[in-house]
This record gives sequence, structure tokens and C-alpha cells, in this order.
Amino acid sequence: MTTNHSLRAWLGASAMALAAAILPASAQDTGETEARLSTVTVTAQKIEENLQDVPISITAVSDEKLDVLKSSGADIRFLSARVPSVIAESSFGRAFPRFYIRGIGNTDFDLNASQPVSLVYDDVPYENPILKGYPVFDLDKVEVLRGPQGTLFGRNTPGGIIKFDSVAPADTTEGYIRAAYGNYNTTDLEGAYNMPLVPGELAVRVSGLYQKRSPYVDNAYTGQKDRYEGFEEMAGRAQVLWTPQGTDFTALINLHARSNDGDARLFRANIIDAGKKGLGSGFDRDTVYFDGDNFLTQDAWGTTAKLTKKLSDSFDLTYVFGYETASIESRGDIDGGYGAAFLGAGNYGPGFIPFPSESSGAVDDLDQTTHELRVAFDNGGPLRAQAGVFHFDEKVHITSKSFDTLSPGRPVNGIATRSNDTNSLGIFASLTYDVTDRLTVSGGARWTDEEKAFVVERTLSPFGAGPLGPIADKVSDDQVSWDTSATYKVNDNLNAYARIAKGFRGPSAQGRLVFGDTVSTAKSETVLSYETGVKSELFDQRLRVNADVYYYELKDQQLTIVGGINNTVALFNADKGEGYGFEADVEAAPAENLLLTGGLSYNHTEIKDPVLLAPGCGGGCTVLDPPVYDTDGTTLLGYNISGNSFPNAPEWIANATARYSVPVQFGEFYAFTDWAYKGDTNFFLYDSVEFGQKGYWEGGLKVGYKSDRGYDASVFVRNILDEDALTGAIDFNNLTGFVNEPRTYGVQIRWDF
Repeated sequence: MTTNHSLRAWLGASAMALAAAILPASAQDTGETEARLSTVTVTAQKIEENLQDVPISITAVSDEKLDVLKSSGADIRFLSARVPSVIAESSFGRAFPRFYIRGIGNTDFDLNASQPVSLVYDDVPYENPILKGYPVFDLDKVEVLRGPQGTLFGRNTPGGIIKFDSVAPADTTEGYIRAAYGNYNTTDLEGAYNMPLVPGELAVRVSGLYQKRSPYVDNAYTGQKDRYEGFEEMAGRAQVLWTPQGTDFTALINLHARSNDGDARLFRANIIDAGKKGLGSGFDRDTVYFDGDNFLTQDAWGTTAKLTKKLSDSFDLTYVFGYETASIESRGDIDGGYGAAFLGAGNYGPGFIPFPSESSGAVDDLDQTTHELRVAFDNGGPLRAQAGVFHFDEKVHITSKSFDTLSPGRPVNGIATRSNDTNSLGIFASLTYDVTDRLTVSGGARWTDEEKAFVVERTLSPFGAGPLGPIADKVSDDQVSWDTSATYKVNDNLNAYARIAKGFRGPSAQGRLVFGDTVSTAKSETVLSYETGVKSELFDQRLRVNADVYYYELKDQQLTIVGGINNTVALFNADKGEGYGFEADVEAAPAENLLLTGGLSYNHTEIKDPVLLAPGCGGGCTVLDPPVYDTDGTTLLGYNISGNSFPNAPEWIANATARYSVPVQFGEFYAFTDWAYKGDTNFFLYDSVEFGQKGYWEGGLKVGYKSDRGYDASVFVRNILDEDALTGAIDFNNLTGFVNEPRTYGVQIRWDF
């Protein structure tokens, strides 16, 4: 990030702070009524509660803030750095987001990679990475739960959970239509319609999303203009809520689908300068030099059924069924350029291209089925409880291919397949007890038994190595995860809490046999987390401050070597890893027409192992970790990564928003600005000069008029400073990287009826 960009961002933030100091005084001088913050209700513990009473570090994003952040056709990665301790990135673009919470995540780009951050959509965990990118539309709220959540939720949650709740059908006729158009011919349409079919008993809600952007990146090698970075996405959801009178029974049925077509991630050769971090002199956002193909196509659909029955005044029974199926194919020019050095000068570029690399990955079929049955007890007394059983089954078949880019027709020269069957059973229970009017304690445990069976096979090798396999194996484990917490009500405006939680991620297997000959596995990792914090509402509900400090230790931490000099994807376990830091969320309504929010987190992470080796880059980078040689001192075994931070785990993350309105007859004029800071980030297990990004700010602005009759017209801009930044890299060939979204702007109209 340049000094000028830093200065502009800080000036913008300072101007917001100055406005916050001046404007409230002006409003109070006119005699306006004092502002109040609305109560935030969350379902972080599978029951509706005030956010201030939940002993978990949690952030909720809803309403206008959610609508603004996903402006201009943004996908789910808009959450990155917009919530304390949360990062989202992808080497597959819109199709395959990878989430990191408190530094815990997985950089593995494989289509069956295990992710330690779980995404829960309408009470169903989306475990496979290609499910996690389901579009965000017609949502009630997004909740981010930080730290292990291994008692009440699904599986594989040592880092935390990102929870999405759709707007459910209601007993009123209502809806909305939103339409936006921006540069790059970006079209963003969204709407919902809610209708009671039988008042008080049967209601239907349908909602949909359509997003499209025209390509704007030229291929200078082929001479194609406006070839890349386009997309077209459609998604829909239909829900039926049945509440037959006199039965204490509710059935919510949810059908949803998605179609996503466009371009795969653009890997850009040599956009990083040797000896420097971040984007270099060779970067041109509007131009690439590809001699390979690039596309992505994805289809998915699923259904969810949530059935609830009140058994008595004290007991409720809930059953949640989920089925998801999906397929995807993505192909890309991985080396990011054209030709190869062995063809001679003038036959490769841009920059040094040692060899061509073009590959594809496809999930031919994915089927995920989940069942959850739980009973809840609450008789209005001091004791509340939940208990249940959860079953998860996933079957996935994957095909990986490589292509001979330099031969006519770019024929397939490598094929490998993988089939995985994951089966997981969990039994859980949780208790909450009000010891006094001020002190509440809770605790819970979950026993999980998990097994993964896999078959891998190579039928064609790009290096002439011949077929390999099929190789069949399985990994399994059973673990007990648990948590215990206490909340103390200091006074009516302040709660203090402490929480200890153990989580785990089950064993993993990886076998990418197109470019290698081995199958790697990693045993289960466990995490023990300690957290304490305060939640407060001050100045007569005009200021809300929630903050916490935490420490966790990972044992047998699962790590993935991705790329490197050998271009491998391999799993292994570190003895342990640790993290510590703090998080703070602030909301303030200092005046009737002014709302401010802010978030800040510090996340220190460290791989802890006496000696832990990983290969360095094959793309011309400068590795900073100490090299380790064999006993004769001539053969490099790898680099000692012990003491390094986790990949994609910046220490500092910050965000802020401000909304100010000027009431007029029949409506208001308003302005909403948002800013996010992502700190210095390293992309790989090893530390290098080049493969990382210095900290930078991104901001947005929306200005409009909102009518009391439900109409809203606005103009918006995202990435207002036009900040160019690396969000990831490819390290086995050259200094290849991929980048953030460009500056976008447009107009939007919305009608709520």
C-alpha cells in the first residue's frame, strides 16, 4: 500500500471521527430526541437470546450494513476484515471461499479440503468448500461465532462458525425489490415476496438473486479484448411455513438452488517483483497473457426441513434435515503467462516462465445429507437444557486433469480421480443454570465418531510415470469436545463472562496424484481455548461495547503444504500451534440521525514445533526461514517453519462504519461509509520477502434518499480508493499472484412493500 493511499484512508477515518464529534452536538441543539441502539437477537446457542447475554465472542451483521457490504455483485468474501478476526479469500473466485477466524483456517485449494471454520446456513452445516460460497440474499442476519463451537453445532469447528439465517415466511404480505447497475456492466437484482396462504397457518416466501458482470480483462497474448473477469450467477429460495392451529407444531420447508458461470481465478504471472512484498511493476489489472483456458461452471441445489413440536410446557422437540448436492468444473492457466523458457527468448512471458501449467478440477458429484434431532427443556425456572444427536454423510467424486498447453488443441496429459465418503455421528448435551439473579453457568459436551474412506487413482501422468492405483484407505477417530462458561451480571448495563472450550477437526486425507505419487493423511487436531470478556450497554443504550481476550493451543495442528518447489499438496501435523489476542465491537448512536460502528482485533499466531520442515518456493522468491540440510550438508531437506505465523493470518484487522441522515418531509437523505483494514499477511507456511501483502484499507460509500413509502434510491462506490492488493499467490513456477476486487460504482433502487 502506498503512503498516499495510507494517508487518504487515515484522513477519511479522521474526517468520520470529526463528524461524529460535531454532528451530535448540532442535533441536540435542535431538540431532537436522543438516539437508542436496538436490541440484537441472536441464535448462537440455538435459542433466541439477546446478544449481550451470550457468553461467546460474537458479531452480528444485518439490515442496511449487510446490504451495503454486498453491493455491486459482491460474493460472500465481502465479510473479510469486516468482522473482527475474520478473513475470507479464494483461489477459485466466487465458487470456493476459505474462511479464517482468529488465524485458524486452511489454505488448501483442493476440492475436498477440510476447513476448520464451519458455515451453517439455516441450521445446516455446509462442509465442502464448494457449498460455502452460496450467495447472500434475503437474509435476516449473519452471525460470526469466534472460537471452538463443538458442543451444539455440527462438526469441524475449532476456529468458529459463520451462521446465515434466511428471512423466514411470516403471516403478512410483504416483500422487496432491489436493482443495481454499475461499471463493467454489473447488474445486481434481488427480491423477495412473502404471502400468507392460510392466515395464521400457512405462509410462503420466495426470493431470488441475479448477478452479472461483463468481462473487462484483455488477453494480450491472443489479442482478445474484454475476455476475463465476467460472471453470471443466479440463485433462488422457496420456503413454506406450516403452523397448524391447535397442534403446537411447526414445519419450515426450504428449497434452494444456485447456478454460477464465469471465469476461474486469474493467476497473473510475475506481478510480484523479486525482493519486494506486494504488487510489483508488472501488474496491470486490465491485462493478462494467457495461452491456456480459463472458465468456471457450478450448479447446486438442496432442501432443508425444520420440524418443531412443543411436547409440553417445558419440552420442545426439533428435527432438522438437510440435503445438498453440487457439481463444479474449473480450469485455469496456472502459470499465469504464455510459453516457456525452454522455447527460447521471445517465446515466453510476461517475465520468466520456467514451464507451462494448465489444469482443471471438477467435483463430478457431491451429496451431503444431515440429520439433527434435539430436545430442549425450559420450564421458566433456573435450569435450561438441550440434548440431541447429529448425523452427517457426504459422498464426493473428484476428477483432476492437466493439459499440454504447448501442443495443438492443448490435449489432456494427466488424469486422476478421488472418491471420498465421510460419515460422522455426534451426540450432544448442554445445560444452563441461573445460580443467582446475577450468575449463570453453563456447560456442554459432544461425542463425535468420524470416519473417512477414500479411493484415489491416476490413469494418465503428464510426466510419463504411468497409471497408479486405485489406492484405498480410511482414517477415523472419535473425540469428545466440550465447553463451560459463566456469565456474571455486574449491573443492568454490564455483563462479564468467561469461557473454556475444546474443539477438534477430524482426520484428513489428501491424494492429488496428477503431479505426485503419494497419499498423505493427518490425524485429528484438537484445540483448547480460553476466553474472557465484557458486554456492555452504556449512556442509556446509546453506546454498546463488547470486548474479549483469548488464548488457544492447537495440538497436532493440521497443516497443508500447498505448491512449493515440488508443486505438491500434502498434509502433516505440527506438534502444536498457539494463538492469542483480543477483539472489540463498538456501536454508538450519539445522535438521533447518526450511527457509528467499529471493530478491532489483534491475532497473534505461531507454529510451535522444535523443527518443522516445509519446502520453499519454486517461483524465485527469497525464503527467510533457516534452511535445513541432510547430514552431508549438501541436500536441502526444507526450511524450518517453527515460529512462523499461520498462513493468511494478519495480526491486525479493523473496520468502521458511519451512517448519517438528514430528515426531510416524507423521507430522509442519508450517507453510509464503511472501511476495513487487513494487516500484513503472509500467504504460505514459510516466510518469504515476496509472497505476502502489506496492510491496506478498503472503503466504500453509499449516498441516497429513502422515502417513508418504502422507496430508496442511491449511488454507491466500493473500493473507493481503488486500492490494488494481493490476496494470494502461486509459488511453484514464478512470482504469480491474484488480486482484490477493483473499484466499482453504480446506482441502486429498492422498494420495500
